[in-house]
Amino acid sequence: MVDDDKARLIDALAQNAAFDGWTVKALRMALAGLGRNPEEAALAFPAGGAEMISAYFKLGDERMIAAQRGQMADVGLTKRVRAAVAARLELMNGEKEAVRRAMAWLVLPGNAPRLAKIIARMADAVWFAAGDKSADMSWYSKRAILGAVLSVTLFYWLGDSSMDSGKTLAFLDRRLAGVGRFGKLKAKLPRPPFLSAV
Repeated sequence: MVDDDKARLIDALAQNAAFDGWTVKALRMALAGLGRNPEEAALAFPAGGAEMISAYFKLGDERMIAAQRGQMADVGLTKRVRAAVAARLELMNGEKEAVRRAMAWLVLPGNAPRLAKIIARMADAVWFAAGDKSADMSWYSKRAILGAVLSVTLFYWLGDSSMDSGKTLAFLDRRLAGVGRFGKLKAKLPRPPFLSAV
């Protein structure tokens, strides 16, 4: 879990990253804005921009899970997934330029593993928020499928200027419809040979 002090710093950093990118300059300005010593920058995120961006998305995932706790318990799994993804995007609505700069860095050659890790963690957070309790091979398949949906939806959202991200949510609905009902995924998956005796 991201502690409160780190969360406040990440929030301030995201505001500065919209103008200066996920840089030491943006971090120092964020620290100064919080009344802290800018020289703390090297201690706050020793790994630099990569760590800043990862922490930003991790905090958003945690906030989405907290916001969705106990919500829509009486609806189907696909609708809960949709609600969790929508909530995750809504958390970034006021920080789109910061997200754009983060994604521009993540798609650079050599950063693909970092982007994959962020998307995988986001997919896992969405499934957790949606109440998925699968513990078999479908656990991996569900997250791989949702990760692909999240990737294209996130890039679509970056170019969406519609009210309340309406176009993005319609795009998300089409993507979810395209993969079918997640609740039925388990039944469609072949049983791996190495589990045949279990």
